Amino acid sequence: YNLAYLCCISFMDSSLLINQIKRHVSLTTEDEELLTSKLSYRNCLKGQYLVQQGEICHYEFFIVSGTTRTFYLDENGQEHIVMFAIEEWWTSDMASFTKQIPADYHIQCLENTKIIQFSPALKEELFIAIPQLERFFRKILERALVSSQNRIVRNFSMNARERYLYFSKHYPTIEQRIPQYMIASYLGITKEFLSKTKSQILLEP
Repeated sequence: YNLAYLCCISFMDSSLLINQIKRHVSLTTEDEELLTSKLSYRNCLKGQYLVQQGEICHYEFFIVSGTTRTFYLDENGQEHIVMFAIEEWWTSDMASFTKQIPADYHIQCLENTKIIQFSPALKEELFIAIPQLERFFRKILERALVSSQNRIVRNFSMNARERYLYFSKHYPTIEQRIPQYMIASYLGITKEFLSKTKSQILLEP
């Protein structure tokens, strides 16, 4: 790749992030230029881990392209998926990232994935240089907390079929891109039950 091509790719990737930021807060041209100059990009292969359980999570990740899953392994080696992330979503083990303690979760790429990563030091540097970014990160953290609480309520109030219908309606893109057994893990059901549920739904008028 020549330098001009790499600069073009980086500009397009940063534009995706900057456009998301500007939906929540205002940035000056100087803010955008400074932020773009500080960004760190990373290309990851399908199957690669961004974080592994028990290690320190050193970054918060913005997904430019691709898909990731966040999951933990219990003492019996059983996987429990807690979230997926696709383009323009954020992912991290937040407890590990903010406290720099061992991670509770694995974060794995399910496709070839391009990310922009933020270290704690970079975030603090940017908060000082561009105060609006602190407000932006607060807003996305609030949205993530609301989403997590809503999921807890759904798990208590909906049966397995209703949880699948909700997932299928609200995240159709994710459903098309990941294996069924992972959807089943995320919903807290077996892949056999998920397959049976989907077959029943297809037969309904």
